[in-house]
Amino acid sequence: METNTKVVEYHLEASAFRWQISSDKIIEAWGFNKQVPGPELRANVGDTVVVKLTNNLHEPTTIHWHGIRLAAGMDGTDAVQKPISPGETFEYRFVVPDAGTFWYHSHANETVQMERGMYGALIVEDPTEEIITDAERVFIIDDMKVDAKGVFTKPRWFIPRVVERHDGRQGDTLLINGKENPIIQMFAGHRERWRFINASSARYFVLDLGGREFSIVGTDGGLLESPRPVTSQLITPGERFDIIVGPFEEGEVFTMDSLPYNRMTFLKAKRENFATIHVGPSAPSVAHVPHTLRAITQLAESHAEINRRVVLSVGPSLKDGMDFLINGSAHVNDKPVKVGELQVWEVVNASLMDHPFHLHGFFFQVVEENGLKPAFTAWKDTINLKPRSKVRIAWMPDNRPGTWMYHCHILEHHEAGMMANFEVVADDMPIREIKAHTHKHHH
Repeated sequence: METNTKVVEYHLEASAFRWQISSDKIIEAWGFNKQVPGPELRANVGDTVVVKLTNNLHEPTTIHWHGIRLAAGMDGTDAVQKPISPGETFEYRFVVPDAGTFWYHSHANETVQMERGMYGALIVEDPTEEIITDAERVFIIDDMKVDAKGVFTKPRWFIPRVVERHDGRQGDTLLINGKENPIIQMFAGHRERWRFINASSARYFVLDLGGREFSIVGTDGGLLESPRPVTSQLITPGERFDIIVGPFEEGEVFTMDSLPYNRMTFLKAKRENFATIHVGPSAPSVAHVPHTLRAITQLAESHAEINRRVVLSVGPSLKDGMDFLINGSAHVNDKPVKVGELQVWEVVNASLMDHPFHLHGFFFQVVEENGLKPAFTAWKDTINLKPRSKVRIAWMPDNRPGTWMYHCHILEHHEAGMMANFEVVADDMPIREIKAHTHKHHH
């Protein structure tokens, strides 16, 4: 069998720089290759991606390859990698086995580094895929909390600090691809593929295109089984959605908004405008979106027996107002799982606010949500849990032993304790070796 796989090489430099987000606003960003978002990385399924990262920040950093099923040592967390010191270079090398919309971001001091712009898209294409569109765009959603001068602010007093710890950091400077209020030009009659990535610290983004219908064709782990027409879609921090938009009429002007979503925060939800779409002259279309995109084999029945419960909760703390907990503790070491042993986890949100749950390195299927079977099957790595809700997820630990983690993707909640490390262990590994492999997570 002939393979067309190749090595795709990129160089990234992490540094601080001035970044213009609008005609009148410049911020002191941190990012990759002096741009926000960082460069868009592209590869084909099966390619080996090599990324040399040089750290020119004044503090250590790492890169997590969100959604990529890679070897544990390349996952970019401090559980598997010594953070890259200022002035040092580290080479990430991994095969990209799945097509889809992925992304990369700092996994060190994330509440500061990601807030300032340390993220970018990693798009993996499958040349045999049957979706044909007239154009494709990647939209990275973000918001920043800066003052009128474009300076990043930190809450100084106890109550504002508690509010930010509780809500997560949400700002009024709304960015699409690092710019405020961009104008998106497209041709009338065209159908385009838009890949959305929510890179914000805590913002729940409910996509609305002036009430127009669009079709969801993919999410975290690639294509759905068939397109799903909707008029809005919630995209939580860490999640991705691929949609097909159009065709539109010449002269149409509409906005890309986020509809209000009440995730039970102190901050009141409101409709917010992120970008404006201008539809220009008509052009012929070559678009073709088949009704069947792919088959997804179901891992487990909705009533499958669970072998782990993960409870997300919020508890009071004298020092910080509140702690964010997994199974009653902060920054947890969870039990190991065995390669090849189907995992059916019940993830419970015992708190009174939403949490996006993210599993590193593996895709899961939601088999049940609050006792109901989901409307469709999809491969996910991030799922939103509403207050007082539970989901049952199924996933298969393939042969990639090592330390992995799961956490709430609201960055402030992760930092405040809502995360756990766990080992994936091969069958033939003696228990005493497993113990040696499990080390305390230092925060």
